[in-house]
Parts: sequence; structure tokens; C-alpha cells
Amino acid sequence: MDDIVLRGMAKWPNVPSVFGWLSLDRRGHWLLKGDRVTNPGIAEFFGRNYSRDEQGRWFLQNGPQRVFVSLDYTPYIYRVISNPGTALQVTTQSGNSTVDIRGVYMDDSGQMLLDTALGIGLVHDSDLEMLVPRFSLNGKTPDESALAAALDALQDGLDPGLQLDAGASLIAVRPVCAADVPATFGFVARPVQPAGEAECY
Repeated sequence: MDDIVLRGMAKWPNVPSVFGWLSLDRRGHWLLKGDRVTNPGIAEFFGRNYSRDEQGRWFLQNGPQRVFVSLDYTPYIYRVISNPGTALQVTTQSGNSTVDIRGVYMDDSGQMLLDTALGIGLVHDSDLEMLVPRFSLNGKTPDESALAAALDALQDGLDPGLQLDAGASLIAVRPVCAADVPATFGFVARPVQPAGEAECY
């Protein structure tokens, strides 16, 4: 976190939290009261001071105040920043990158998720094509029809044996139900004001 944020937390430790103001959409955009944040400096500030609490609620630490984030899906949106034939490297909307891919999932709507050392995140829809050359099926590169059938099977909750080449290893692509993702990966998609807690506007 920024030094100015840490100093504000130390100086004013009991500022009420904010709920319902800030959200993160499925393309990694921050929205403040529904309006997209377009100022790069502000977006970068949000990314640097984005974290989670012990309850799995994600928040922006804005000086001494926590602004809890409503997630359209996952806490991270991953962009692919590597080419096929190299280790799969992704970066988050906050600018953090990793090659430590621990799990690969496809949900029932055909969205792909990666579980990395940073946490669970949705692959940006513009980058899905970059993953196609990394897929293998039963040890072979699938043709277009075989890959389409495997992806359909995953959306239906089946395991067709599809794998993703992450560079250092082949990782099985597992089916997951979108509705189960928050509980499965331990986060709160839409934090709400706790009963009895002072509301801040």
C-alpha cells in the first residue's frame, strides 16, 4: 500500500467503511457509483491499494477508510502477456504478474478462470484466443471440432481430459459452476453493510 495510505490508517484508525460505491467489472475496469474510472493515475492508485480482509471481502484502502468492492465476478481479471511456447504469464488489473498457475477452470457459461499464486481470476475475454494453442486433449493437439466439443463438455460440467500448457506443466482444465466460484475460492462477491455498523456516505 502507498505510504500516505498507511499513515492515514495509523492517524485515523476508526473511520467507517463504505459499501456499494466501488465495483470491478469483468474486463478489469473500476467503476465508481457505476461510472468507469478513466483517469490512469486513479486506477493505478486503486490497484496499489486493493486488498482483502479475513472474511474474503475485497476493498480499496483509501487513506484511513476502507471502500469495499462489489465484484462482477472474480477479484482479479487476468490478461495474458506471454506467447505460446513460453511459460504462461498473466497480469492482473492491478498490474501484478505471475507465472505460478495452480488451476484452470471453465464455468458453465464458457468463461475461463485461472487460480494462481495471486488468487482466482477471470481471463479477459479478449485473451481467450491466446490460450487456444496451449490446449491439449489426451496428449495431442486437438483440431477445431475436438476442442469445441471439449469446451462444450466442460460447460456441461463434464471433464473431457482437456489440459492447458502453462510452460512448466500441463494443467487439467476443470469444470466449475459460476454460482459456486465465490464459495469455492473463498471470497465475497458483493460485500454489504454489516448490521449495526455505522454507514458512511
